[in-house]
Amino acid sequence: MEGLVAELRANANAFLSHYEPLVLVVGPLSALLVAWLMQSFLFSAREKGAQAAVLGFGMELLKLIPGVKFIMESEKKKIVSKLHSGNKTRAEWRTELPPVGLGEAALDKLREDKTKDSTWQGKCSGAVYIGGSESEGHFKFINEAYSMFSHTNPLHQDLFRSVTRYEAEVVAMTAALLGSKDESSGGQICGNMTSGGTESILLAVKSSRDYMKAKKGITRPEMIIAESAHSAYDKAAKYFGIKIWRARVNREFQADVNEIRRFVNKNTILIVGSAPGFPHGIVDPIQELGELATEFGVCLHVDLCLGGFVLPFARKLGYSIPPFDFSVKGVTSISADVHKYGLAPKGTSVVLYRDHEIRKHQFVAITEWSGGLYVSPTMAGSRPGGLIAGAWAAMMSLGMEGYLENTRAIMEASKKIRKGIEEISGLFVIGRPDMTVVAFGSNEVNIFEVNDQMSVKGWNLNALQKPNGLHICVTLQHLAVVDDFLKDLKESMATVKKNPGPIAGGLAPMYGAAGKMPDRGFVEDLLVEFMDNSC
Repeated sequence: MEGLVAELRANANAFLSHYEPLVLVVGPLSALLVAWLMQSFLFSAREKGAQAAVLGFGMELLKLIPGVKFIMESEKKKIVSKLHSGNKTRAEWRTELPPVGLGEAALDKLREDKTKDSTWQGKCSGAVYIGGSESEGHFKFINEAYSMFSHTNPLHQDLFRSVTRYEAEVVAMTAALLGSKDESSGGQICGNMTSGGTESILLAVKSSRDYMKAKKGITRPEMIIAESAHSAYDKAAKYFGIKIWRARVNREFQADVNEIRRFVNKNTILIVGSAPGFPHGIVDPIQELGELATEFGVCLHVDLCLGGFVLPFARKLGYSIPPFDFSVKGVTSISADVHKYGLAPKGTSVVLYRDHEIRKHQFVAITEWSGGLYVSPTMAGSRPGGLIAGAWAAMMSLGMEGYLENTRAIMEASKKIRKGIEEISGLFVIGRPDMTVVAFGSNEVNIFEVNDQMSVKGWNLNALQKPNGLHICVTLQHLAVVDDFLKDLKESMATVKKNPGPIAGGLAPMYGAAGKMPDRGFVEDLLVEFMDNSC
């Protein structure tokens, strides 16, 4: 305790000495407060930009006025209540076990409830990646594979050896698609299956953090992502105590290598690239990022969650795809979702590492537990072996030929949609998409009002910001409805041009208000409040 007090006193004296002119004017305590505020502002300005820092400080000062914080909390609750107002069935949700079990009737209840869900077939962006006449057969196929192993748990390797092998084979087959057979990879690529892209990213970040601590002694880790990088990195930063720097994208909406270089310092553990980025379907310059990571001796993770089961096949089909996998020097880890274009059951992804030395930092081994020795490879202890079996079955049933045919079809559909959007007056495609995500905006109308009109027609698109836009993630379900999509989009655009303004129950006002709201902390609180009232 005495040592801590001495350290605090020394720091305070150094602080006061540095700001001696200020001390003479306002006194030591006030000087400490002012100096702390100045340093906090400069740090915030470096991280968020001067304008955002000024607005943030202004909002925090405003909240100190008696009554203002109460008013803001009241308004927040009103907004959340309004957003939940459409869920009129919440009062009917069960809160206790039935006194007597329903038996087989529980399945009847499931069937009944399923009919009340939104109709997604053919009209949702991403979410469900299988489609067409064969979709029912594919669902039945992977469900049968799952049911055969629904009781298994790869945590118990000695009991369920088959799913342990299936996991290893899914990982190996995915690695083969992403460069493990390339001579430059060194033949050491390894990994594990996870519950989805977010867990794959979390594990890659955690492993990179611990690997860089062991390699370079970094104890105050920082990572650098582009504005277009997935929110899972923000989640990882909060979970694992990592400082995150968000770099601006370039004019092509790619990660800007020069901007990222500005943030590299002695605490940098990880740089992130996306192939493609979720918002705009654009592949970052992975080759250049690899050179940057190699130059500074830091890790480079490539987010292939969306592109892992499209880009390798698109490249084989002759599409001009920039380098993105382990063939690029400097790439240390990759995440790829099997449950997207791999057509595996939901809850299956793969995280890969260039070598075992990095992956070892993913594992957690416990030696002092009274329950015995324990080691686990992923965030979850128990894992559903049925999902692993379902992923293995999907990959084995489709094979190289099946994935090539699927990729050819969705890439052609994506090109047709992109061309169709460019021909609609008042709309423009954002950037130059490399894959099956087509993002678009408008300089003439509120694009979120267009989204509301599309929602009325049954479409479920993704709303974007910075810049405001929408995107459609093209999947097999869209192959038969490309013309319908373009027709409905053209009509929606015409409707908004003729009668601009929000529609009842639409989300345009919320997106518009959120985009203009200077206090991003308030928006963050609003999202948390909404989620807290949804669970």
